[in-house]
Amino acid sequence: MKIKEYSKGETTVVWKPDICIHSEKCFHGLPKVFNPNQRPWVDMDGAEDEAIRNQVAKCPSGALSINNAEEELRTTTTIEVAENGPLLVNGIVKIKTASGEEHRTSKSIALCRCGASSNKPFCDGSHKKIEFKG
Repeated sequence: MKIKEYSKGETTVVWKPDICIHSEKCFHGLPKVFNPNQRPWVDMDGAEDEAIRNQVAKCPSGALSINNAEEELRTTTTIEVAENGPLLVNGIVKIKTASGEEHRTSKSIALCRCGASSNKPFCDGSHKKIEFKG
């Protein structure tokens, strides 16, 4: 599938021409940015980022989307396996324990991997005491 990207600062408009239904909502809604008679047809300097994001959100086919690097970093959750230690979870996460207690975080949290923590599912450093390898 062909994909084209048009960027300004942290915001990137992604266009997938193969799924475009040519509704022209982009062109009629924000002609200073989206103009099929120009090359390139997307001019990111034609409007402020917010206006571009709002117009792209109106695309009925999903052929236009926004790839915002800052937003992706904020919403992507990564899990890193620490050598001989816990699972390090970074990002927005909600943990529900067996007892139904909920823990939310938008930063980072360490989850026990060794089974020895007295604060499961969270790591309490017991992996060091038992010399966990893994």
